[in-house]
Amino acid sequence: MELLRDFKKHTSKKIIEAIENNPQESKRELFLWLFERAGKKQGNVSKYQFWQHHNKPIELWSDKVIKQKIDYVHNNPVESGFVTNPIDWKYSSARNFQDDHIVLKIDDAGFIA
Repeated sequence: MELLRDFKKHTSKKIIEAIENNPQESKRELFLWLFERAGKKQGNVSKYQFWQHHNKPIELWSDKVIKQKIDYVHNNPVESGFVTNPIDWKYSSARNFQDDHIVLKIDDAGFIA
């Protein structure tokens, strides 16, 4: 669990810094407000809550399960009403599955290169 804790700490810090320091991010204020609001609901959060506190690891034991989880992640912005198509979300790897590697570069396994 220490590995997951450290991963969450590092990635949340880097992602929030990237959002704060990117003047081209059109939803910057919305994202920071949402993270701050979530943080206020937790007693142990100093400013922003990026990750959920619970840890429920899911074993990715087959190609079918992996595809299901990738599809779930790609559809989150659609389900939230931010976009109508997963590839319309600027930072989604769904774009990469359509051979658009402009924003994110990922390898054949789907990891950021």
